[in-house]
Amino acid sequence: MSEIFDWSLRKVLEVSASDSPTPGGGSVSAMVGSLGTAMVAMVGNLTVGKEKYKDVEPKVQEILTKAKDIMTKLEELVDKDIAEFGNFMDVLKMPKDTEEQKAKRAELMQKALVGATDTPLEIARVCLEALKIAEELSTIGNKGAISDVGVGAYVAEAALNSVLLSVDINIPSIKDQEYVAKALAEKNRLIVEAKALREKAVSQVQDRMK
Repeated sequence: MSEIFDWSLRKVLEVSASDSPTPGGGSVSAMVGSLGTAMVAMVGNLTVGKEKYKDVEPKVQEILTKAKDIMTKLEELVDKDIAEFGNFMDVLKMPKDTEEQKAKRAELMQKALVGATDTPLEIARVCLEALKIAEELSTIGNKGAISDVGVGAYVAEAALNSVLLSVDINIPSIKDQEYVAKALAEKNRLIVEAKALREKAVSQVQDRMK
């Protein structure tokens, strides 16, 4: 699992703020997504075992299982994002003195750019799953802590939108236009779906706080 997740929060912030290129936008977004998911899980854990919510406990247990899986995936994707950036930097440093070297470097650069785009898209897809469980829990979670489901929804959407900037920065350099079209279509779909889920979840949270 990710070494970064064993760091103190102070160290995470310190290294993120330094001139070290990693953790960068993609991995930080994944970590933020984990925090959003954790807020949903917290409300779930404050719901199970309560007599008042006995009828919804099986559903909440399912949500908690999903939350755990989401957090595990996001932790793995932090490392994957860092590895993809490392691969990109390795290709960037390749020699380009001869035509053969230039051609090889250009070929590997395209592969590295696609890899550095696929991973943020994967992170965004997982953040969307976090929004789905936030919306599910918003109507059945412990009313006394339900505001934190709204926090989770807002944070997960922010993580999703922010990680997709890593898609935007790579797309202009990718030559495979079929891939570019698919990546942009998925990016736009994820943004639209995330907004709808966040709006629904927060609206339901606010209704229950009245």
